[in-house]
Amino acid sequence: MKKTQEFIATNKERFLEELFELLRIPSISSIAAHAPDMQRAAEWLKAKLEKAGVDRAEIFPTDGPAIVYAEKIIDPAKPTVLVYAHYDVMPTDPAELWTSDPFEPVIKDGKIYARGADDDKGQGYMHVAAFEAMVRSGELPCNVKFMLEGQEEIGSGELTKWCETHKELLAADIILVSDTSMLGLATPSITCGLRGLAYIELEVTGPNRDLHSGLYGGAVANPINILCDMISESIDKDGKITVPGFYDNIYEFSAEERAEIAKAPFSDEDFKKSINIGDIQGEKGYTTMERKGIRPTFDVCGIWGGYIGEGAKTVIPSIATAKISTRLVAGQDFKRITQLLTEHFERIAPKSVTIKITPSHGGVPYIAPTDTKAYKAASAAIETTFGKKPLPFYSGGSIPIISTFERILGIKSILMGFGLDSDAIHSPNESYQLDCFYKGIETIPYFYKEFSK
Repeated sequence: MKKTQEFIATNKERFLEELFELLRIPSISSIAAHAPDMQRAAEWLKAKLEKAGVDRAEIFPTDGPAIVYAEKIIDPAKPTVLVYAHYDVMPTDPAELWTSDPFEPVIKDGKIYARGADDDKGQGYMHVAAFEAMVRSGELPCNVKFMLEGQEEIGSGELTKWCETHKELLAADIILVSDTSMLGLATPSITCGLRGLAYIELEVTGPNRDLHSGLYGGAVANPINILCDMISESIDKDGKITVPGFYDNIYEFSAEERAEIAKAPFSDEDFKKSINIGDIQGEKGYTTMERKGIRPTFDVCGIWGGYIGEGAKTVIPSIATAKISTRLVAGQDFKRITQLLTEHFERIAPKSVTIKITPSHGGVPYIAPTDTKAYKAASAAIETTFGKKPLPFYSGGSIPIISTFERILGIKSILMGFGLDSDAIHSPNESYQLDCFYKGIETIPYFYKEFSK
């Protein structure tokens, strides 16, 4: 890989400039007005893949954002790596908290600041750059396919359908993904597990209109109060979720597995300081790292009702609503958990209100073994460029499509991400370390080399 690394070293500035071009496209999949931007991003990627040296590149239209597919088959007898990434990004709200334009990337203190800098344009583009370096240097050791979608941030519904009808096209030995984080530049890691997700909206309705709190207060149920009571009743004082059946069939990590997780350098004090909290909180009997990665959760992601404008308005609201997210671990199915949540809230809701539950998107948890050829190849590649063997890491985040790939395509994924927890993905001032961007481009070719042995 000497020629490949030399090509990377001499093209660093160009790679960064090209990433900036992609970051300037506001490809927000959840906002319909950005549909033209989604198409523009897809066309940009197709053009860059053609320039990088693929033999075929095609944009597949869907009922949502397009899917970009590309491939280079050097020898059908050689292994095939299928690269997955997404080009859609989260909305930028709240806009006033950004210190720079989210779609005009800037470099400050060794970091690229922009929406999508890490998640996932920066990490996804590393693969295009690394592929080009291997092709131009004549050192590509295997077949490579690209599958780049524009709907990951809203559930990958169209990609799921597309995979079902293009199984033969997507045949591969492994799916390579960079959409996760490392423990740190000094502590490289490989993500071996992802939590799943079940997301619902709970609406509580009381009276048929907002009521005067003086004339009706004390005699009529307040939907906001009831909603808060129902939420509080769903978690006990030890942080255990009280929904009946919630923990059925859950995968319990062994003492040996928990000891491996504990090897990662982690400080509760540093963690508290990093997000400015006075103390940690969570399920009793588990460490912060375990709570963040291998245990399920119940969180209110949004709640509203009544009057929230300036000044006072003394009303008992007619309706109160909450968006509730449960992160799931191995052994839990999001469809079943959604049903259990529905039954739970229907059971505990008092007769003084009616409730409506609207399921949103969900995803299945994913665990990747550490004894596979792909894991060993990723470990060797990272050790080559970082000078240190990576630790296995279980992420608290969700990438629902990963488990879908295994179910539909029958292919395992290796999650070789280069982001950092401090990158603030999904938040204002998202960033991506320049060192991580360049290290990623340097590391990916070594994965191909090791996996092709």
